[in-house]
Amino acid sequence: MIRVIVVDDDPFVGVSLETILNAQEDMEVVAKGTSGPEAVALYDEHVPDVLLMDIQMAGGDGLSAAEQVIAKHPGARVVFLTTFADDDYIARALHLGSKGYLIKQNVTDIAPAVRAVAAGQNVLGDEVVGHIARTPDNGGGASAAQSFAKLGLTEREVEVVELVAQGLDNHEIAAQLFMGEGTVRNHISNILQKLQLKNRTQIAVMYYRM
Repeated sequence: MIRVIVVDDDPFVGVSLETILNAQEDMEVVAKGTSGPEAVALYDEHVPDVLLMDIQMAGGDGLSAAEQVIAKHPGARVVFLTTFADDDYIARALHLGSKGYLIKQNVTDIAPAVRAVAAGQNVLGDEVVGHIARTPDNGGGASAAQSFAKLGLTEREVEVVELVAQGLDNHEIAAQLFMGEGTVRNHISNILQKLQLKNRTQIAVMYYRM
């Protein structure tokens, strides 16, 4: 059973999320909160599998709360569910180590995203990826590849970065580059170390910002 804490200062949203997640056979909402400080306290009390949280809340923002939670619980899986596809919010959320960033309008994405994060994956909503890709400083393509090469990545590692940015998983990358999944994992580990990033979602964001 995937244990989830939901934190949102809109009571209707909180109840709706609780209903959606509790309707899943493999999920249980163990607590609900309405502010950042409450999220921190509830996490300490319940230590859930996933913390699903809004960013802008009247009683204290979700980003600061996530930062505190992750500092105290390095393995915490935090997913932001918000109406704001804002560059600064996305960058800060991913930098502090959150596992996902979703937009509230896509209700059907929530349960699968929670399930994916609980399984150790990272998730970005389609709107978030599209928003990053449309930002004015997005070079992408050859310029991004050249930039990554200058940062010390090998040609093969740059190819892996490009496929990660396209949203491919390890199995799909392995098939496309004709290598084993273990080799892909090793490449991604090396990439994260060289770029000082925490997860593959940050690789994708960095790619789109090159």
